[in-house]
Order: sequence, then structure tokens, then C-alpha cells
Amino acid sequence: MATIVMDRIGRLFISLQQIRQVPQMLNQVAPSMPGTIRDAEVPHCFRERFISTGYRPLHQNWRYYFLSLFQRHNETLNIWTHLLGFLILLIKLCHLAETVDFVRDPHSWPLLILVLSALTYTGSSVTAHLLGGKSELCHYLFFFMDYIGVAQYQYGSAVVHFYYAVEESWYGCVRGVFMPAAALLSCLSCMGCCYGKYCNHSLPAWVRKVGQVVPSAVAYVWDNSPVFQRLFSWSSAGDDPALIFHFGQVAFLLSCTFFFTCPLLESCFPGRCDFVGQSHQIFHVLLFCCTLSQIQASHLDFLGRRALYSRLHDRGDAALFVEMYVLVLLVCVSIVAFMMTNVKQLLQSKTKLK
Repeated sequence: MATIVMDRIGRLFISLQQIRQVPQMLNQVAPSMPGTIRDAEVPHCFRERFISTGYRPLHQNWRYYFLSLFQRHNETLNIWTHLLGFLILLIKLCHLAETVDFVRDPHSWPLLILVLSALTYTGSSVTAHLLGGKSELCHYLFFFMDYIGVAQYQYGSAVVHFYYAVEESWYGCVRGVFMPAAALLSCLSCMGCCYGKYCNHSLPAWVRKVGQVVPSAVAYVWDNSPVFQRLFSWSSAGDDPALIFHFGQVAFLLSCTFFFTCPLLESCFPGRCDFVGQSHQIFHVLLFCCTLSQIQASHLDFLGRRALYSRLHDRGDAALFVEMYVLVLLVCVSIVAFMMTNVKQLLQSKTKLK
């Protein structure tokens, strides 16, 4: 037994050594990859508060930005936190598909929407942090796409909470209103985030954060109202295994909201968090933990509350919510297209001033 354990530890050590050699191998393959630069050398929209070094140079070829996945810079951990999250979500989806009939059971479609929306926001986040450094135009475009992913995730959260987590009393109050309002708030959240990013050049940082956080906060309160009601009645809920995961996703989301709005570590240790320790990195980790808790809670509700939600929702509701999911996506894409026209005009006017 001891021999087997030592053999596995030895193999793990060899694997870790091989992983550590990846940056050196990349340097041999692409020795011309430039190093990072300081904040004064990049446009204002790229600069993060209290992050002074580790910025990648602009206008390199695409290969450089893809290979920068393995380079040390101030976006490295922002990329990897959600890249690993994306892969974990793919594995989670495969595991769910083994027991959940996502094709023939319409009642499972809200759960599928949640997982797909989580994949969308993690994937778009990875793309934004990886490729958004190529140029100012790419920076705006990829981060606007990231905000589409956020809006989709907000809508996916609303669907599972209204479909699986809602109590009959709250369902009677908001039936016919809840999902249209959730769809509208998702679109407004996308618009607020895009406008805050667009005004990066002219507004103080706290004003931009307010523009990005307030619409998302209103959407969050509305989308989670069924969960809040469940949590408030915890003592009378009996043995409900989903409640602990609902509580976890609320706690994680409130925590990551704090780190999104407040660059705590960077402000306390300016210049020392350029690679690791950024509040946005912590925000990524907490948001992904929130997502995992939410998926687990929704899966447990899907399994344990079928008698209730199948009585509240007919088979056509799930199809309607899927159609609204597509509609939210199309509206958010239209918002991004409109904002990109403004961005192009802004960049053209800056070029003329030079």
C-alpha cells in the first residue's frame, strides 16, 4: 500500500514539474513575446485602480494574447479562475445529463438554462480578460460581451428560482409579472454595465461602479425573492436539503459584491497585488462558488419539489421561458451593437485629436 501511495505521489510531482515548465517551453516556441508594461503606457480604459504594473502591450498579434494565458501579468488569475470554473461547469453538466432528461422533460429546461447561462458568463469572462488587451476597440467589445454573459446568468437565476424554489403564496402574487420583469431587469443590467464601461473615460470610478451595480442589485433582489421567502421560513421548512445551498449562494453573492465594488487589498497594499491578491480575483472565486451552490440547490429543488412545481407550471411555461431567454440574448446583443457604434465614434474622435 505504501509503495502505491509513493508511486502516485511521485507521478503527481512529475506532473507538477511538467506544468511548471510550460512557460519556459512557450518562451522557446515564441521567444519574441514582449514583456509587460506599466499603467502609464496603456490607455486609461485599461487601467485598474492601485494596479501599476503587469499590463500587456497593445496591438500585438492574436497569438501573443492567446499564449499570454501562460504568461505572468495582471490578468492571469482573472483568466484562470473562470477558465477552471468553465471546465468544472462542463463536467457538472455532463454529470447532470446522466440523470436528468434535458431533451424530453420540459420541467428540466430551467435547470439547463441556469447551467448554460453559467457557462456563458464564465466563458465570456475568460474571453474578455484574455483578449481584451489587444486594442481599445477589442477591450470594449469583449467586455461588453462579458456583460451579455452576466445578464444571461441573471435571467437563468430568475428562471430556476421562479420555477423550482418559489412557494405557492409568492407565486400567486407575482404570476405573470415575475419573468417579464426579470427579463427587463437583465437587459437593464447589461445596459448599465455597458454604459458604465463606455463612460470609463469621463466619470469617476465610484460613479461607474454605481451604474454597474445598482441595476444588477435590483435584478438580484427581484430574481432571488423566492429564495428569500424560503430562507425566512427555514424553521418551518423541515428537512429541506436545498436550503443550505440557497443560503450559501446568497452569502457568496453578497461577499463577491463587496469585493467587486471595493478594491480592498489593492488599496491597502498598492503595487503589491498586481499579480495576485486583487479584489476582482476574489470576486471571480466567490461568484463561481455562488454558481455551484445555486446549481446544487436548483438540482435538489428539481428532484424534491416536483409535485409542487409541476402543479404550478404547465408544460408550456418551460418553453416560454426558453424563448424569453433567447429574447434577452437578442436584446442584449442589440444593446452591445448600439454601444459599439458610440465606442467607435469615441475612438475616432480621440484619433483626430492626436
